Amino acid sequence: MATGRASVSASPLEIRAVKAVRSAAPTTVLALGVFTAVRGAGVLVLTLGSWWAGRDPIGVLGRSWDSGWYLAIAAHGYGRTLMWPETGSIQSDYAFFPLYPALIRLVSPVLPGGLVPAGILVAWVCAAAAAAGLYRIGERVIGPRAGLLLVGLWAALPHSVVLTLAYTEALLSALAAWTLYALLRGRWLWAAGLAVLAGLTRPTGLAVAAAVSAMALHAVLVRGSRAPGVWVAGLLAPAGWAAYVLAVGARTGDPVGGYFTVQRHWGSRFDFGHGALRSAERVLTGGHVPLATTVTVVLLAAAGLLTVLLVLDRTPLPLLVYTAVLLVITYGGAGFFESKPRFLLPAFPLLLPVAAVMARARPRTAVAVTAVLAGLGYGYGLYLLLVARVPL
Repeated sequence: MATGRASVSASPLEIRAVKAVRSAAPTTVLALGVFTAVRGAGVLVLTLGSWWAGRDPIGVLGRSWDSGWYLAIAAHGYGRTLMWPETGSIQSDYAFFPLYPALIRLVSPVLPGGLVPAGILVAWVCAAAAAAGLYRIGERVIGPRAGLLLVGLWAALPHSVVLTLAYTEALLSALAAWTLYALLRGRWLWAAGLAVLAGLTRPTGLAVAAAVSAMALHAVLVRGSRAPGVWVAGLLAPAGWAAYVLAVGARTGDPVGGYFTVQRHWGSRFDFGHGALRSAERVLTGGHVPLATTVTVVLLAAAGLLTVLLVLDRTPLPLLVYTAVLLVITYGGAGFFESKPRFLLPAFPLLLPVAAVMARARPRTAVAVTAVLAGLGYGYGLYLLLVARVPL
């Protein structure tokens, strides 16, 4: 009679999966360390700057600009509207998608201090998750070293201060990164599920759904795939975005156009880039514009150049589709011109060509470039939150 513990044998697939996780963990932890170092220093700079300006750092991190809308939705639900007779604008909280406020409300009961710390914590956790996803994409597409540089560059961007605020860019970036990684790995249902959540996060979550649906269409038409998961993913991916848009329409009495009417009342509409070109013309002709407007024109031009490099580098199709849709929405949208670089913060694939070039340089040079960019980003983040009078 046999005695002792029964042995449990693992399948070859399980063994390979465990080895893959163990081999990836140290480099992923290193990537998180890079992100934490860059953004942690940014939080320290912002904290000191806020104290110097007589502002509460927690208030700056948790209540700046749109953060107040998200916190109000988390506290009271939807239904708040502000009217500005002098400008004729009507600002309804239906313009803001529900996933981030729902997460704030979920986390706030277990944290001291209520909604503001919860909003900050959710954003910080999502930013870390996004950094891990960026690294895995970079590692797969351009190599481990370039993947680390991709994370460092993303954390050092001029508008990366938003990743530490109670804003939705960190959440969308995390969902987008892991959706795209799932597509690169052929994990269709994971990609679809994450795309649904992305569609409930921001209007630009539509870009994530577009990447999944486009790749499913490509798999069916070009590769002849008949896998049920491909069809399900392609059809399911836009469901989150569509569900919220239709829900707002139902609440406003216009099922199809209600959400877009809400956005127009905010001053946001799709004008095929006419408004953006007018702002760029004012900067280029020497018109008197705020610093944020000038920086926005420069960053949008840089994004256009990086898009060309991204295409020339033969970047994988899902990354191209996601970035292209995000760029079209950002360039083509009217209103809140100075916010456009923030809208492009989740467009991290644009940094892949830069990270690939820096990976071929000496490590000392790559670190120095990242440090300089981070320093400039810290200063500009202080300007946006403590000095500028334009919406972030």
